[in-house]
Amino acid sequence: GYLEYAVNRCVFNSSDLNDIEFIYSTYFNKIEDVRFSSKVGKFVGYTEPGLMYAKNWNKDASYLVQMKAQKETYCKHNIDID
Repeated sequence: GYLEYAVNRCVFNSSDLNDIEFIYSTYFNKIEDVRFSSKVGKFVGYTEPGLMYAKNWNKDASYLVQMKAQKETYCKHNIDID
């Protein structure tokens, strides 16, 4: 069979927004296809399908704004709880 999954993660040294990086990655059969990093500010593809996904998702300005906001809404929120 095939396995496709996505992972959200936060890399941080403090709860200061400047010290937080939000990373969203999609994988297919344990190989990372595409990644969004709040430090880079866009999607980067690592495989042939991932390059296509990144190209299409980077064209969608509203989706990029939504992903950039995850640093505060997902990471900051959960870091403050922990």
